[in-house]
Amino acid sequence: MSHPPRNPTTARQDTAAPEHEELLVPVSGGELAVLRWPGADPGAPVVLALHGITANGLTWARVAHHLAGRVTLVAPDLRGRGRSGKLPGPYGIAAHADDMAAVVGALDLGRVVLTGHSMGAFTAALTAVRHPDLLSGLLLVDGGVAFPAPTHLAPDELLTAVLGPAMRRLSMTFPDRGAYRAFWQQHPAFAHNWSPWVDAYIQRDLVGEEPEWRSSCRIEAVRTDGIDQLGEEVSGAVHRLPLPAVLLWAERGLMNEPQGLYDEQWLASAGLDPELVRTRLVPGTNHYSIVVGDDGARAVARHLLAAAGLAETAG
Repeated sequence: MSHPPRNPTTARQDTAAPEHEELLVPVSGGELAVLRWPGADPGAPVVLALHGITANGLTWARVAHHLAGRVTLVAPDLRGRGRSGKLPGPYGIAAHADDMAAVVGALDLGRVVLTGHSMGAFTAALTAVRHPDLLSGLLLVDGGVAFPAPTHLAPDELLTAVLGPAMRRLSMTFPDRGAYRAFWQQHPAFAHNWSPWVDAYIQRDLVGEEPEWRSSCRIEAVRTDGIDQLGEEVSGAVHRLPLPAVLLWAERGLMNEPQGLYDEQWLASAGLDPELVRTRLVPGTNHYSIVVGDDGARAVARHLLAAAGLAETAG
């Protein structure tokens, strides 16, 4: 049964960014906050975009800019993050996948082009496996395929090792919004990619009030999802996809280091079916800038338009 969205509002990030709506969608345990950038044509294809493990729906604002109204872009704040931060568990990638089915039904989206970045890519792959009738296309962005990880670390240590400052900030407080901005501006992956889009994205993460602003991400949700992502049900979903997908991978890593999460050697050894998953390097991008940087967002938008049937080739 479909449920109409409630409490729509309109927001702007800056004069160059397209307008988006803020919706609340009923899901198990409460309501999921959902951002929607409407297409210029009411009948335009729909892209459902899923963010990473400590991110929020405004991850996709720069991509929305490059989509330029040719599709409708729908980007939830996943359970336990952003304005969905108060949603209770159970957490886990399967819970996110089922939330996405609820979003598609509640907003009457029909079949969607599904995409996800980082953990969102793993969620997109599992959503495709659990709910194959929801989607018409699938794009994975620097995630969705298991990546090398140290085996000697405890789960919490592993998450901190992989996510770095993104994980440590969950237990930090900040005296004001400017301090949070400064924290992120010092991050090597963002230093040369700062923009009004990025600023809006990181500010959306804050909850509380001065002098104790903190991240909206629930540590329990992040921990559960991160460990879940390492398990076979989730990491193996890319081998069980119901339709072909494209994986875009960043040249550089989470801290802008030369080694990215993936490289050609690792992807060649991952056992991917080349008829099911085609891999494409996005040169000059790191794990974050592949979606929030201008060049990365443009590449992602180009592939989404191709998946939606609005371009002959994604290049």
